[in-house]
Amino acid sequence: MSVGIWIAIAVVVLLLLLIMGMYNSLVRKRIRCEESWSQIDVQLKRRYDLIPNLVETVKGYASHEKDTLERVIQARNAAMAATGVKEKAEQENFLTGALKQLFALSEAYPNLKANENFSQLQEELAGTENKISFSRQFYNECVATFNTARETFPSNIIAGLFGFIKKEYFELTAPAEREATKVKF
Repeated sequence: MSVGIWIAIAVVVLLLLLIMGMYNSLVRKRIRCEESWSQIDVQLKRRYDLIPNLVETVKGYASHEKDTLERVIQARNAAMAATGVKEKAEQENFLTGALKQLFALSEAYPNLKANENFSQLQEELAGTENKISFSRQFYNECVATFNTARETFPSNIIAGLFGFIKKEYFELTAPAEREATKVKF
C-alpha cells in the first residue's frame, strides 16, 4: 500500500473520531438539560403538594376570601397540567401571582398570620421557592451550554445532521416579575 492510501485512511479515521466526539458531547449536554429540567419538576411537585395544605389552613381563617382561594387552586391545576418549557413558565408565573395574593391575606387576618401551621407552610413554601429558583438557574445554564455547542462551528453541522433541536429557556414572562421590588417607609 502506498503512503497516500494510509494518509487517506488516517484522515477518514480522524474525521470519524471528531464526529463521534462532537456527537457524544452534544448528547451529554442534552441529557444534562433534561436532568436539570427534571430537578425543576421535583421542586414544582413539592410546591404543588404544599399548596392544598396552605389553602386549607387559610380557609379556616378567611373562608369568605373564596375567590382568592379558588384562583390559587386553578393556577396550581393549570401549572400541573402545563407541558413544555414555555407553557410551564407561563403557568408558574400565574401561580406565583395567585400565591402572592394568598399571602397578602395574612396581613388582613392577624390570627392567620399567628397560626403556627400557616407559618410553617409559608416557610416551607419559601424554601421550595428558593430551590425552584436555583433549579431554574441551573437549567438555564445547561440550556445555554447546549445551545452554544449546538450553534457553534463545526458542531452545528453535527447537530443539524442528527436533529439536535434548540432548547428553550425557562424565563419569566410576567412584566411584574421583572420589576424591582419597591420598598416604602
